[in-house]
Amino acid sequence: MRIGVTGASGFVGGAVCRGAVDEGWQVWAFGRRPRVDPEHVGGAPYTSWDLLGARPQLPEVDAVIHCAGSVTDWGPSPAIWAANVDGTRNAAAAFPQARFVHVSTASVYDPFTPTVMATEDAAPVRRYANAYGASKAAAERELDRAVILRPHAIYGKGDTTLLPRILGAVRGRRLLAVGDGRQRISLTSVGNLVQACLRAAAGPVKYGVFNVTDAEPVVLDAALRELITELGIDAEPYYLPPALAEPAAAVAEAVFRLLRRPRPPRLTRYAIGHLAVERTLDITAARTRLGYRPSATSFRGAAAW
Repeated sequence: MRIGVTGASGFVGGAVCRGAVDEGWQVWAFGRRPRVDPEHVGGAPYTSWDLLGARPQLPEVDAVIHCAGSVTDWGPSPAIWAANVDGTRNAAAAFPQARFVHVSTASVYDPFTPTVMATEDAAPVRRYANAYGASKAAAERELDRAVILRPHAIYGKGDTTLLPRILGAVRGRRLLAVGDGRQRISLTSVGNLVQACLRAAAGPVKYGVFNVTDAEPVVLDAALRELITELGIDAEPYYLPPALAEPAAAVAEAVFRLLRRPRPPRLTRYAIGHLAVERTLDITAARTRLGYRPSATSFRGAAAW
């Protein structure tokens, strides 16, 4: 296989490059950063390419795995829309003959109600809580014939989003969370996502939408306790009622915007919406059509992430 990987300088894109190189595939890595550590992309040749700018000379490939885009729920909406919608459109146009694998997100499902073993036809929806979910849904609509993957809460070595947010919620001997801890959550290890990306790139289907998660959902409280134990953190999960957490998050967001803080507050309404209620996905389609065989959720070795 000859593949191109966009967003290769990031967490998921770098992992996809390394996985493809390990398979013996010929890989070309693309990312916005001027340069990356060769080990991050498995030694694949790397080209700096801003998908909103000029297009470099591109190789002929069999498939493109599109991992680039904005992964934040914080920041100017126009920039998020440009990265996720215009960037996806430009990446697909740059490789018109190649199979296109688009890494989307479970944030395209309804953020205002629990997601209970949702199947792929439950998205997109009419309204979203922020530009991230809305722009990722719009990006999916840009693609006529592509394989679209929808992971939820990606974690693993090199994680720059989920794990830092959880660690940031530790206050003394308390790990602050929302809800009651009994809600079920589908998580996606980066290793499982890489497996899905490579299966989507090589076949057996040319297009379709697939949820991608670990083998089974987990109970939030059990997952948090396993994670903090693995990290060696002396803390206990402490759950805040959503009726208190959501107004507090709204106030924090307003203050951070007023002060033009580049980073989001520790607790946002978006984060609450993804952890305070059930967020589980049905992965039957990926198992049966892609031959996806995910491993169970595990935080083993998290201290080295």
